[in-house]
Amino acid sequence: MEDVRTKKRADIASDHHLLVTKMTSKFKKQRTTTVLTNFFQALHDLFNGEITTMESNLKGIRGAITSFEVLGHKGHHHKEWITVDAMDKIQERRNKKAVISTSRTRAEKDKAQNEYTEVNKQVKRSIRTDKRKYVEEKET
Repeated sequence: MEDVRTKKRADIASDHHLLVTKMTSKFKKQRTTTVLTNFFQALHDLFNGEITTMESNLKGIRGAITSFEVLGHKGHHHKEWITVDAMDKIQERRNKKAVISTSRTRAEKDKAQNEYTEVNKQVKRSIRTDKRKYVEEKET
C-alpha cells in the first residue's frame, strides 16, 4: 500500500468513513500475442471505408455542441417514489453527519451520533413507506 486516505463526506448512511487506498501489485505481466495480417485492412475496417476530413470532424463537433445546448446536461434525478418530505429528511441526515465530523468533545460526538442514528432510521422508514405507496399505486 502506498497511500491511505479517508473520505468523510460520502453520504452512505453509515457512521463509518470510506477508505481509499493506492496499492501496487508485483504480478508478472502476461504476454499476449496477436497476429495482424494486414494493418491497413484493419484501419480500413475501422473507418468503414470513410475518409475523414476536417469538414466531417467539424460537423461532428458542431452536432455535439448543438445537442448539448438543446438537450442540456443530464442531471441526477432521484427515484420516482421518493417524496419531498423524504428528501428533506435525507438533507437533515447529511447535516447530522456534518455535526458528527465537527464535534470537538467526546460527549458532543456521542450526542450527535445518537441523533444521527435516529434520523437515519426515520429516513429509511420514510423511503420504505414511500416506495410501498408507489408500488401500490402502480398496481391499481
